[in-house]
Amino acid sequence: MPDRPLADRLGAPEVAELPAAHLGLSWRTITAADLDAVRDLALRCAEVDRPVSGTGPGSVVDALGPGSVVDALGRGTGDALGRGTGDALGGFSRAGELEAVAVVDVPPGAGRVHQAVLVASLAPQWRGRGIGRALLDWQDGRARQLLAARGGQGPARLAAYVDEHHADRRRLYVAAGFSAKRTFHEMRRAVADPVPAAPPPPDLRIGDLVPALDDAVREVHNAAFADHWGAEPLTAGSWTRLLEAREPAWSKVALDADGAVVGYAMTCRRPHPRTGAAEGWTELLGVRTDHRGRGVARALLAAVLRSLAEDDVATAGLTVDTVEPVGAGAFYEELGYRREGARILYTIEI
Repeated sequence: MPDRPLADRLGAPEVAELPAAHLGLSWRTITAADLDAVRDLALRCAEVDRPVSGTGPGSVVDALGPGSVVDALGRGTGDALGRGTGDALGGFSRAGELEAVAVVDVPPGAGRVHQAVLVASLAPQWRGRGIGRALLDWQDGRARQLLAARGGQGPARLAAYVDEHHADRRRLYVAAGFSAKRTFHEMRRAVADPVPAAPPPPDLRIGDLVPALDDAVREVHNAAFADHWGAEPLTAGSWTRLLEAREPAWSKVALDADGAVVGYAMTCRRPHPRTGAAEGWTELLGVRTDHRGRGVARALLAAVLRSLAEDDVATAGLTVDTVEPVGAGAFYEELGYRREGARILYTIEI
């Protein structure tokens, strides 16, 4: 635990400076009315950037979607529902077109590490002019302000995800003082491919993740990931934010004879980054420690794949931390998943 108060260590500026006017764009706060323009900008960027994933960490569409600070403000709820705090800045051309977006998202709850996630998109024709670095400077200052306003002790982190193949963006973060902290592989498989036999243990059954089990799943998740790097206990508010993106028919639980949750697979609907078609993305997969090594995770994923097939979904995917226990990647490969790219987490640890 750091000795100095968090606010002192953050060194937040009095004003987070906007990108300069000579860079050619005018700046204002993004609102819910801008979300269609944000999606259009994301599509324009995707044509050039070839993102490894359509949404998720590093995506402005995800950062400004359901449960985000923009969504909450648009409904007048602010932080009251535990949705976190944040800010979103848009850069507009003289023609009124949205050409740049920068988001600072401070997730809800007070975990072991106070974290601000930075996300940005810049239209391809506006790159190479210094706008990206100016946006990152604004995000850095704004993140420190928001974290300082939260108060408290403990460590803090500024975090940003960058696709592995975006070398210029990786250099940008390093030049701004960020360091590569973690690498996450994005893995996919065709749903139509054969699913290996994966029956659950005889004393367990696989069922749908119905709302009545939501809180039990949250408790199992917090216990299962208690020792994982970067994992924070999910509060009721942050859990609600995740649930808003869940696809109920594609999310599964493993239950014992008493109906207690021993494992779960929470799957969301995402647009495929190249085709735009819906794909099933398993955001969370966990098993209680006393049931690991019994094939529970395999049975859960097999059930997810069968549900996706019933809905004629073409692809399934998930993200794998490369510092997972030895053999984690091989486990997913045995189920037909293949690596399609990677995201690198860059951070400033405070």
